[in-house]
Amino acid sequence: MTNDHPPLPEKLDRIVQRFQRHSEPKKRYEQLLWYAKKMPPFPEADKIPENKVTGCVSQVYVTATLEEGKIFFQGDSDAQITKGLLGLLIEGLSGMSPVEIVNLSPAFIQQTGLPVSLTPSRVNGFYNIFKMLQQKASVYSTTRVIPGAID
Repeated sequence: MTNDHPPLPEKLDRIVQRFQRHSEPKKRYEQLLWYAKKMPPFPEADKIPENKVTGCVSQVYVTATLEEGKIFFQGDSDAQITKGLLGLLIEGLSGMSPVEIVNLSPAFIQQTGLPVSLTPSRVNGFYNIFKMLQQKASVYSTTRVIPGAID
Protein backbone atom coordinates (compact mmCIF):
# COMPACT_ATOMS: atom_id res chain seq x y z
CA MET A 1 0.00 0.00 0.00
CA THR A 2 1.46 3.35 -1.02
CA ASN A 3 1.00 6.56 0.87
CA ASP A 4 0.08 9.43 -1.46
CA HIS A 5 0.43 12.00 1.30
CA PRO A 6 3.66 13.95 1.84
CA PRO A 7 5.25 13.29 5.22
CA LEU A 8 3.74 15.32 8.02
CA PRO A 9 5.74 17.53 10.36
CA GLU A 10 6.72 15.51 13.43
CA LYS A 11 4.32 17.05 15.97
CA LEU A 12 1.37 16.81 13.61
CA ASP A 13 2.26 13.24 12.70
CA ARG A 14 2.25 12.25 16.40
CA ILE A 15 -1.20 13.82 16.83
CA VAL A 16 -2.57 12.00 13.76
CA GLN A 17 -1.17 8.70 15.06
CA ARG A 18 -2.73 9.34 18.47
CA PHE A 19 -6.17 9.69 16.87
CA GLN A 20 -5.62 6.72 14.57
CA ARG A 21 -5.13 4.48 17.62
CA HIS A 22 -8.73 5.18 18.67
CA SER A 23 -11.37 3.58 16.50
CA GLU A 24 -14.21 4.47 18.86
CA PRO A 25 -15.73 7.94 18.40
CA LYS A 26 -16.02 8.29 22.20
CA LYS A 27 -12.24 7.97 22.58
CA ARG A 28 -11.67 10.53 19.83
CA TYR A 29 -14.04 12.95 21.58
CA GLU A 30 -12.19 12.40 24.86
CA GLN A 31 -8.94 13.21 23.08
CA LEU A 32 -10.47 16.42 21.66
CA LEU A 33 -11.71 17.44 25.10
CA TRP A 34 -8.17 16.89 26.43
CA TYR A 35 -6.85 19.32 23.78
CA ALA A 36 -9.56 21.82 24.74
CA LYS A 37 -8.55 21.66 28.41
CA LYS A 38 -4.88 22.23 27.53
CA MET A 39 -5.62 25.56 25.84
CA PRO A 40 -4.27 28.57 27.73
CA PRO A 41 -6.64 31.47 28.45
CA PHE A 42 -7.26 33.66 25.40
CA PRO A 43 -7.31 37.45 25.84
CA GLU A 44 -10.78 38.97 25.47
CA ALA A 45 -9.14 41.90 23.64
CA ASP A 46 -8.20 39.50 20.81
CA LYS A 47 -11.83 38.48 20.21
CA ILE A 48 -12.17 40.86 17.29
CA PRO A 49 -13.55 40.36 13.76
CA GLU A 50 -10.07 40.00 12.18
CA ASN A 51 -9.37 37.01 14.42
CA LYS A 52 -12.76 35.30 14.01
CA VAL A 53 -12.92 32.11 11.96
CA THR A 54 -15.68 32.39 9.38
CA GLY A 55 -17.78 29.40 8.43
CA CYS A 56 -17.95 27.94 11.94
CA VAL A 57 -21.20 27.49 13.83
CA SER A 58 -19.23 28.08 17.06
CA GLN A 59 -17.42 31.28 17.92
CA VAL A 60 -13.73 30.64 17.13
CA TYR A 61 -10.88 33.13 17.39
CA VAL A 62 -7.24 32.73 16.39
CA THR A 63 -4.12 34.89 16.60
CA ALA A 64 -0.65 34.23 15.25
CA THR A 65 2.74 35.61 16.20
CA LEU A 66 6.11 35.17 14.53
CA GLU A 67 9.06 34.37 16.80
CA GLU A 68 12.48 33.62 15.33
CA GLY A 69 10.98 32.57 12.00
CA LYS A 70 8.36 30.26 13.53
CA ILE A 71 4.61 30.81 13.88
CA PHE A 72 2.85 30.40 17.22
CA PHE A 73 -0.92 30.38 17.45
CA GLN A 74 -3.38 31.12 20.24
CA GLY A 75 -7.11 30.67 20.08
CA ASP A 76 -10.41 30.06 21.77
CA SER A 77 -13.87 28.71 21.04
CA ASP A 78 -17.15 28.78 22.90
CA ALA A 79 -17.77 25.06 22.19
CA GLN A 80 -15.60 22.37 23.80
CA ILE A 81 -15.37 19.99 20.80
CA THR A 82 -14.51 22.89 18.48
CA LYS A 83 -12.03 24.17 21.05
CA GLY A 84 -10.48 20.69 20.98
CA LEU A 85 -10.19 20.80 17.18
CA LEU A 86 -8.58 24.22 17.48
CA GLY A 87 -6.24 22.96 20.22
CA LEU A 88 -5.22 19.99 18.08
CA LEU A 89 -4.35 22.33 15.19
CA ILE A 90 -2.53 24.82 17.41
CA GLU A 91 -0.51 22.01 19.03
CA GLY A 92 0.32 20.49 15.65
CA LEU A 93 1.16 23.66 13.72
CA SER A 94 2.73 26.03 16.26
CA GLY A 95 6.49 26.16 15.89
CA MET A 96 6.46 25.59 12.15
CA SER A 97 7.66 28.14 9.60
CA PRO A 98 5.06 30.21 7.76
CA VAL A 99 5.95 28.48 4.47
CA GLU A 100 5.51 25.01 5.99
CA ILE A 101 2.04 25.94 7.28
CA VAL A 102 0.97 27.66 4.07
CA ASN A 103 1.98 24.64 1.96
CA LEU A 104 0.56 21.96 4.29
CA SER A 105 -2.18 19.84 2.75
CA PRO A 106 -5.35 19.40 4.83
CA ALA A 107 -5.24 15.66 4.02
CA PHE A 108 -4.06 14.99 7.60
CA ILE A 109 -7.56 15.93 8.80
CA GLN A 110 -8.97 12.83 7.09
CA GLN A 111 -6.05 10.76 8.39
CA THR A 112 -7.08 11.51 12.00
CA GLY A 113 -10.36 9.66 11.44
CA LEU A 114 -12.20 12.56 13.06
CA PRO A 115 -14.42 13.39 10.05
CA VAL A 116 -16.12 10.00 10.52
CA SER A 117 -16.91 10.84 14.17
CA LEU A 118 -17.96 14.48 13.76
CA THR A 119 -21.07 16.12 12.38
CA PRO A 120 -20.69 17.61 8.88
CA SER A 121 -20.83 21.16 10.28
CA ARG A 122 -17.98 20.37 12.71
CA VAL A 123 -15.89 18.81 9.92
CA ASN A 124 -16.50 21.95 7.85
CA GLY A 125 -15.49 24.07 10.85
CA PHE A 126 -12.32 21.98 11.29
CA TYR A 127 -11.31 22.79 7.70
CA ASN A 128 -12.22 26.46 8.15
CA ILE A 129 -10.07 26.71 11.28
CA PHE A 130 -7.18 25.10 9.38
CA LYS A 131 -7.64 27.58 6.49
CA MET A 132 -7.63 30.48 8.97
CA LEU A 133 -4.34 29.25 10.48
CA GLN A 134 -2.90 29.09 6.97
CA GLN A 135 -4.15 32.62 6.23
CA LYS A 136 -2.61 33.92 9.46
CA ALA A 137 0.69 32.21 8.57
CA SER A 138 0.62 33.59 5.03
CA VAL A 139 0.81 37.13 6.45
CA TYR A 140 4.33 36.23 7.62
CA SER A 141 5.25 34.32 4.49
CA THR A 142 6.71 35.51 1.22
CA THR A 143 5.11 32.43 -0.34
CA ARG A 144 1.50 32.45 -1.46
CA VAL A 145 -0.96 29.74 -0.52
CA ILE A 146 -0.90 27.17 -3.32
CA PRO A 147 -4.28 27.20 -5.11
CA GLY A 148 -6.10 23.97 -4.42
CA ALA A 149 -3.85 23.07 -1.49
CA ILE A 150 -6.47 24.13 1.04
CA ASP A 151 -9.59 23.14 -0.85
